[in-house]
Amino acid sequence: MRIIKGNLTLFFFLVLCISCKQNDELTFEVDSYKDKMGVVPIFVNTDILRGKNIDNYALFQNKNNVNYQLEGDKVWFLHNPDKGNSYVFKETQKDGNSSLVNNLEVEKKNGNLQLMLKESPVVSYRYEMTYPPEGIDSIFKKSGFIHPILTPKGDTLTRIQPSDHYHHYGLWGPWTHTRIDTTRVDFWNLGEGMGTVLFKEIKDTISGDIFSSFTAAQEHIDFKTQDAPQVALNENLQVQIWDLDRDDRYMFDYNTSFSSPLENGILFEQYRYGGGIGLRFNERWKADNCTVLTSEGNDRITADGTNAKWCIVTGESSDGKGTNGILFMSHPKNRMHPEPMRIWPIDGNGGRGDMFFEFCPIRHEEWKIEPNKMYDLKYRMVVFEGELNAEEAEFYWQTFAAQPKVKQINQLN
Repeated sequence: MRIIKGNLTLFFFLVLCISCKQNDELTFEVDSYKDKMGVVPIFVNTDILRGKNIDNYALFQNKNNVNYQLEGDKVWFLHNPDKGNSYVFKETQKDGNSSLVNNLEVEKKNGNLQLMLKESPVVSYRYEMTYPPEGIDSIFKKSGFIHPILTPKGDTLTRIQPSDHYHHYGLWGPWTHTRIDTTRVDFWNLGEGMGTVLFKEIKDTISGDIFSSFTAAQEHIDFKTQDAPQVALNENLQVQIWDLDRDDRYMFDYNTSFSSPLENGILFEQYRYGGGIGLRFNERWKADNCTVLTSEGNDRITADGTNAKWCIVTGESSDGKGTNGILFMSHPKNRMHPEPMRIWPIDGNGGRGDMFFEFCPIRHEEWKIEPNKMYDLKYRMVVFEGELNAEEAEFYWQTFAAQPKVKQINQLN
C-alpha cells in the first residue's frame, strides 16, 4: 500500500507540473481565408492573458519569434498564413520580444511629421504652412495635408500646387459645396476665399514594431458666414502605417473623425468632389501610362461616378522600366459604401490625362452633419512596386473589412 500511495503521489505531482507548464503558455489559432495572398496585421485582446503582464511573454508562430505591439487593450502582430495559423504566448525571463528590430518610427523634420519604414520616410504629413510659388496669390497657402507619399523604392506618387490647380495638396480631404445655414462655403477651392482646412496640433505619435501612427487635430475654417472666421468642423486625422514584411509593399490607414460645433451643424451638399480622400498623382502619370481597375471591374474610362469597395491605380515608374501605384480601400462602415469615386477623364487637362482619384461619399447624395455629433470615415491604402492584381486587392479589402477570427485554445491561470 505504501508503494501504491507513493506512486500516486508522484503521478499527481507530475500532472501538476505539466499543468503548471501548460498554463504558462497561451495557444490560439487564426482562421484562414479562402485565398492566402499575403501578410496582414491582426490583433488579439489582452483579456486572453487574464491580467498577466504581457512584457513577461513572447509570441511564437511555429517556433518563430513574432513581433507584437500593445495598443490599449489590443495586441497587434503580423499574420503570415504561409507560416501556419497557430500561435503561442510563452512566459519568458526576457523583456517581451525586445531583441527584435523596430522598423517603424515617427520623426519631425522641417515642418513635416514623417512616418518611417526601415529608416526611410515613406508618408509625410505637413503641419507647417506651405506657401504657393512666388507670384501666386498667398490665398493658396495650406497646412494639414500628406505629401510626399513614396513607394518602397523612393518614387514620389503625390503632387502639390500644380499650376492647373494650386489648391491640390497631395492626399487631403476638404469638403467642397457645403451650406452653413443659408450660406454656401467651399473648403476645397482655396482661390474662392470661402474657407480652408488647417493643422491645429499633433495629439499623439506612436512608434512600434508593427505600426507607427500619428493623430493630428485639424480645423475646417469658415471665412464667409461671419465677420470673423469661425471653425465649422473639428477633425481628428489618424494616419497609421503598417509594415507588410516585404520589400515591394507597405500599407497605411487614413481615419478621420469629425464634428461640427455650429448650432445648426453643416450640410455637405451633393457634388462630384469633396471629403473622403482625394489624391493628386505625380505629373509623370498621363493617359498613356496610367491605369485604373475597380472592385466592380471598371477601368480608367468607365470608373468615374461609379461605386467601389476598392480601386487600384497603377502607373509608370520614374525610371520607365516598371510600374508602381496605390490600392485604395473604403471601409464597409463608411457612408455610401461601396463608395462613389471621382476619377478624372482620360482626355482631361488639355488632353494630357493627368490622374486624380477620390472616394467621395457625397457624390450622389447630400449629407447633413448634426451639431456636436461625431462622424467617421476609414480608408486603407497599399503602396506597391510592380503590379497588384484584383485577387490580391480583394484579399486586402476582406482583411480590412473584417479581420480573421481568432480562436483561443487554452487559457492562463
